[in-house]
Amino acid sequence: MYRFLLSRQWVILTLLALVLIPVMIELGFWQLHRHEHRVAQNTLIAGNLKAKPVPVTALTSPGHTVPRADYWRRVEATGTFDQEHEVVVRRRTNADDTVGFHVLTPFVLDDGRVLLVNRGWIPFGEDQRSFPDIPAAPAGTVTVTGRLKADETTGSSGIKELRDLPDRQVMLINSERQAESLGRTVLGGYIEQTAPAAPGGSPRQIPEPDSGSIGAHMAYAVQWWLFAAGVPVGWVVLVRREKRDRATTAARDTPARETAAA
Repeated sequence: MYRFLLSRQWVILTLLALVLIPVMIELGFWQLHRHEHRVAQNTLIAGNLKAKPVPVTALTSPGHTVPRADYWRRVEATGTFDQEHEVVVRRRTNADDTVGFHVLTPFVLDDGRVLLVNRGWIPFGEDQRSFPDIPAAPAGTVTVTGRLKADETTGSSGIKELRDLPDRQVMLINSERQAESLGRTVLGGYIEQTAPAAPGGSPRQIPEPDSGSIGAHMAYAVQWWLFAAGVPVGWVVLVRREKRDRATTAARDTPARETAAA
């Protein structure tokens, strides 16, 4: 009755179904893990943004790699801006996805060590290779507050570095490279400045990371699992339809064969 299942067409169809089921289940778990990662990330971001600012030297030091648990921790430091050695970071977008620069200014602490401060975003000047006009940083001793971030690398940022960059332009925010350029001791990582606010709103401060959106990963996971459940159901439906069609054909052909035999 089901001998047709041994035909080449049905063997291939059955094997395809057997392959699709575990693949779809695995894709569902992949989306579930992405959902769980996003939820954990949002929890981390929200908690660190709400935490009371701590001295930056309590969380980082020269050569220190900022762990993910400390990303976006609110920190503060007292010192003076060294705008003479300020650089801009290329190919950075603002909240409107307009490409410009990030302004990276060394901040000299009371003990002489340097903290890299990302003061925010500014648009291009006359062209991308020209050093832009940058509003002055606060003069004298000042206390800055910001969100701690880890050094950028080509692997972590996904940014492809360019050769022969113009003077005072960089592709990545990296404390070790800036330490070599400055010839000074630089704390690991950097901060995104949140206070004091820049007069006139320039450089434009970097907005807080999104800690509310969880995306559609869970919906995609459920979708893949429903697809996986639908494969055997669809296979059974096709088998029954094939059986019914063959039975109908056989019943229609039987009288013809009997007439011919008579």
